[in-house]
Amino acid sequence: MAQTDILIIGQGICGTFLHWWLKQEGLSSVVIDESQPFTASKAAAGLINPVTGRRLVTTWMIGELLPFAAKTYEEMGKTLQGTFMETVSMVDFFPTPQMRLAFLDRHREDTRYLQLPVDEHAWDRYFRYELGYGIISPCYLVDMPGVLSAARKWMQEQGVLREERFELAELVVAGTGVRYRDIDARWVIFCDGAGGIDNPYFSRLPFAPNKGEALIVEIEGWAGEPATATVFKKGISLMPWRDGLYWVGSSYEWSFDQEEPTEAFRVRTEAILREWLKLPFRTVQHIASVRPATLERRPFVGLHPVYPAVGILNGMGTKGCSLAPYFARQLARHLVNGALIQPDADVLRFKKVLSR
Repeated sequence: MAQTDILIIGQGICGTFLHWWLKQEGLSSVVIDESQPFTASKAAAGLINPVTGRRLVTTWMIGELLPFAAKTYEEMGKTLQGTFMETVSMVDFFPTPQMRLAFLDRHREDTRYLQLPVDEHAWDRYFRYELGYGIISPCYLVDMPGVLSAARKWMQEQGVLREERFELAELVVAGTGVRYRDIDARWVIFCDGAGGIDNPYFSRLPFAPNKGEALIVEIEGWAGEPATATVFKKGISLMPWRDGLYWVGSSYEWSFDQEEPTEAFRVRTEAILREWLKLPFRTVQHIASVRPATLERRPFVGLHPVYPAVGILNGMGTKGCSLAPYFARQLARHLVNGALIQPDADVLRFKKVLSR
């Protein structure tokens, strides 16, 4: 039998950072992941935006999450030999007079992340916009496909990645550990994204999955700075992707019949982009995934109250790029020495419902 401290199910952003921090803490882990072309992590735009909502209030814990994420991606980049995070600004074109007023009002209250442009006509050459724009800065843009691919190769080189489908029926859970096929582990941690919704250990948690679609486009006549260091938004977002391409989206569908990309989204989004962007573009890819969001918009982190050898790191929703590094370390330290998990993220806040 193979012995390991932790069996990790899923190599999305949560599984990747959990393996990273466990290794830093001196614990061994084996990661089981069946490669799929588009998971929520792989399809994510990778944007870390410090403000949210129509009132442009700062996002939950952003003062801690931003510097922590920046440092973690930098450190990981040194090991994985890549640069996976860059600082960008967001040009937020106002879609309505009300949104313009909301930005100006908020800017008067708090200028930490909000700026007014020196010249509101600076982007006239590229975009149609009538109501001006504000600037949100700093934001961070994470190359999610890049970091996941590099981490996967790193895990393969360590011999800790098993590229296969996880079969829950073959997991044996005991009070002191778990066994899966030829693996004995002290804990199994589910980092299975939207798959967690059907996991019998955690299916009672208030998941609120939503579907997102996005287009990957090629834009003619637009290259280099400042296009590569700026994110643009006017209802939909346009941001640098990879290989000179751009990510356009995304949708947030709470009720959907299929997980695959839809023609309706493509037609609608291309029409919006055509009306907004003055440069010609061509869609080269259409992607879709289901995000593991939660009703409370807070993640699920920690060990099951009835089965202490079973844990979860999930529910990051649209903010996985900033939440996963931080809470993966909290969980790793909890496994090492019982360090506390933040109460409004600790899965034990659902102890009653999980104990039924």
